Amino acid sequence: MEKILGRDEVWVAALFYRQATASPEEAEKLADALGLAAAAVEPLTEPPLKGLGPVVPTDPLIYRLYEIMQVYGMPLKAIIHEKFGDGIMSAIDFTLDVDKEPDPKGERVKITMSGKFLPYKKW
Repeated sequence: MEKILGRDEVWVAALFYRQATASPEEAEKLADALGLAAAAVEPLTEPPLKGLGPVVPTDPLIYRLYEIMQVYGMPLKAIIHEKFGDGIMSAIDFTLDVDKEPDPKGERVKITMSGKFLPYKKW
């Protein structure tokens, strides 16, 4: 799909899980490539409700990512504030890459997040 749409694999997966929005052209290309019915095109172009919801995720992989944020979220927040000031990392101007890293003890998952820093506005 990356070659067909010119989008990262994580973004394409987010589209299928209704966490991203395709342009009409992207939705058409995707439908053509996968042989989807014409009725599948329009929903891919509609802005979705985003997020997992208010409950703790039960899927083991998603729960572990949630657990990482429970354990390391406050330290990450403190370090980001120390290095950048009071603000957030954008999830709009954002990229996410997933890679495999070889390791003698077993393959490792490498997740790289890169988001624009947005300082809180003072008024």
